[in-house]
Amino acid sequence: MKEIVVFSGAGMSAESGLKTFRDSDGLWENYDVAQVATPEAWSANPELVLRFYNARRQQVLEASPNLAHQYLKKLEEKHNVHVITQNIDDLHERAGSTKVLHLHGEILKSRSANNPSRLFEQKRPIKLGDVADDGYQLRPHVVWFGEAVPELDNAKSVIEKADILIIIGTSLNVYPAAGLVYCARKNAKIYLIDPGDVKHPNLKRLEVIQKSATEGIPILVDVLMRAE
Repeated sequence: MKEIVVFSGAGMSAESGLKTFRDSDGLWENYDVAQVATPEAWSANPELVLRFYNARRQQVLEASPNLAHQYLKKLEEKHNVHVITQNIDDLHERAGSTKVLHLHGEILKSRSANNPSRLFEQKRPIKLGDVADDGYQLRPHVVWFGEAVPELDNAKSVIEKADILIIIGTSLNVYPAAGLVYCARKNAKIYLIDPGDVKHPNLKRLEVIQKSATEGIPILVDVLMRAE
């Protein structure tokens, strides 16, 4: 049994119909990121921020796991698989993956604007005036640009133990998450699944599968399931 860590990004969920701002030149469905995904945006116009994330939440609820998500669950039949995802949806969990760490939060949860540790399940829209049990406004449980990434150290610890690291659907250009690839042990095998031209300073160490997630993951999983 191998220790396998999967690091997934937006390209993983895109094939389930979920888009990101990087698909449209810094716009998230006509929203400027600075207006909806920063602490400053929350201070300036919380109603707009809530409206934006309410729409994202509804899209996630309507989406379904794709073939790549399903094949990663299959990989658990033979190996110990940890998923570290930059995505705020729950598609890995719905596909059946049992060890999932969300670097950037979860859209189906909310939290107190005053205390990040006070978390609540959240499938309904959040409105101004909806408060946590401490009396403070509820906000989406997501990490905005400019905020710390609380799970970063936990992600590093998981990757450091990996025999195999599989990177899917991320450009490896967004830090600090992109720096996680350097936490892998020198003898760890690293696969990168991406349909585009890959440019990375550590490229020689990566075995690139130049396909989309739903094309590349089934191929790689079948190989890993057959390996001793």
